[in-house]
Formats: sequence, C-alpha cells, structure tokens
Amino acid sequence: MPELPEVETVLRGLKQRVIGRRLGVAQVSHRQIIVGSSVKFVREVSGRRILSARRKGKAIALELGPENANGDSGRRYLLVRLGMTGQLTVNAIAEPVEPHTHARLALEDGGEELRYVDARRFGRLRCLARHELDAVFGGLGPDAREISEEQFQEALLGRSGPLKSWLMNQQMLAGVGNIYADEALYLARLHPLTQAGGISAPDARRLLRALKRVLERAVALQGTSFRDYIDIEGRPGNFLPQLRVYQRTGKPCRRCRQPIERVIISGRSSHFCPNCQPRPRRLRLRRKIKNQRKTKRLAARKSIPQNK
Repeated sequence: MPELPEVETVLRGLKQRVIGRRLGVAQVSHRQIIVGSSVKFVREVSGRRILSARRKGKAIALELGPENANGDSGRRYLLVRLGMTGQLTVNAIAEPVEPHTHARLALEDGGEELRYVDARRFGRLRCLARHELDAVFGGLGPDAREISEEQFQEALLGRSGPLKSWLMNQQMLAGVGNIYADEALYLARLHPLTQAGGISAPDARRLLRALKRVLERAVALQGTSFRDYIDIEGRPGNFLPQLRVYQRTGKPCRRCRQPIERVIISGRSSHFCPNCQPRPRRLRLRRKIKNQRKTKRLAARKSIPQNK
C-alpha cells in the first residue's frame, strides 16, 4: 500500500508534469472510485487549470483554477487517495489503456492525460471546496515528515495499545503504514508491542529520529515497490533492497544474524528482530507465565490414566 514516501514521489512527479496545465474532459469508467456523484465530479474538474499540488500524509490535493468549461466559479481541489493498489500516471493519449483504468483526465496542451488505475478499487478521487479539504486534512494528525519532537511526545502521552498500531493511526501521525512503521521500530530498537504511552522520552526521541531517517531514505529512492506501486512515469521505487525487517520473516537480521520474526498486531503483520528489539519486560513476564501454565496443563494431561 502506498505510504508517505510513495505518495511524496507521485506528488513530485505531478509538480513537474502537470502544474499550470488545463484539464480537458474527464472520463470515469467506474463510479466506485469517485466520492459522491461521478457526474458532478466530471462537471466540476473538466476545464480547470491545475494551479498547485500538496500532500498531507497519504493524501494528495491538486488545486484547480476558479473557472471551468461549464462556467462554475470558485476554486476546487482534486483529492487523490491511492488506497492499496492505486496508480496515478501521465500517459500519451495514444498509449494503450491498461486494465483497471477507472478515470482519465485529459491535459489539453500536449496529447497527454492523467490516468488513475486501481485493481482493487480501494483508492478514491474527490472534487471538493476549500473548506471541505481543510476538514479532511484537519482530521489527520501531523505529517510524519514535519512533526516536531514536542508534538510527537505530546501525541504519545497516555496512549494505550501497541506502539506499532499508534504509528499507523492516521489521526495521530499522518503518512506511516506497515512498511515504514516496522523499519522505524527496528532502527530505534523498539519492539512493536511496546505500549505507546509507556515509552520514555529518550526512546520517543530515538523513534522519531529513526522514523524521519527511514522516510527520508525512502523518499530519496522513490519509495518501495512490491507489485503495484509506480511513480507518475510508471517506474517502480528503489527502496526494496534497503528493507531491514519488513517481509523478511526467517531471514537473518542485518545487525545480529538472528532470524527475523513476525507477529500479528491488530490484524496486521509486524516484523522485528527478537534480539535487537527485545520484548518489553512486562510482555516477557506475561509470556513466561503463559508458557508455565501451558506446561502444567500438558503435564496434568499426561498424568491422567488413559482408558483401554
């Protein structure tokens, strides 16, 4: 699923390729990917000039000019969320259309168009007014690349639940998903099941530094591609060889050579090194008690005579 580095890469491509260009007539072939009426969406975006582009977390907003081909006035914003498999690319209109292409937005001055492709259709496009965009962005936590140490520490105070889940909560911290949460926790030497509100101030500082370092590295290498993610030009990201723990279950840790392990947290896989990221003491004690009880139950079963 595209996370902050992948979305930032797409944003930079959009800034290079589409700012200042006017949209022609939009075409939507699958209404599910549009928030609201697809007919209204086409009417509102067609004919508007793209003025700027910005991002918060995993969401991109293209600022559209105040007038369009239908005479509508007032600026609009094209909000793009890539979901799990969404791709936004600039293509020549003459190029063959790939399967699962659900929206095409012509660019009037160059025989090109913006195409939105999404095999699983979890992504969304939406045309909205400024106050609506402010409400959407306002519902997100601080962007993970921009959050200050003070904001980070304050957001952690009193939070219950695993640290991994907290990192992925977009209302707390915008932009981080499964990949970069695992990688940041590894770099900070923190176990993903550590209680979010229980970490010390030095650990929180170390985690924030690790998170920003991982994100900057991934942005510099245009993100991570496993299968679906590509940039605006159709190129995959280059961060995959840099991964330390994510999806490396059973492979040796790059630090200590211990096998990487996997645990399910809130229905999502989390990858960690059991040596470099030891379980918190309370969790280790809980696990020890659980194992002792299991051993006693097994011993009790073996001591019961079996009927012949």
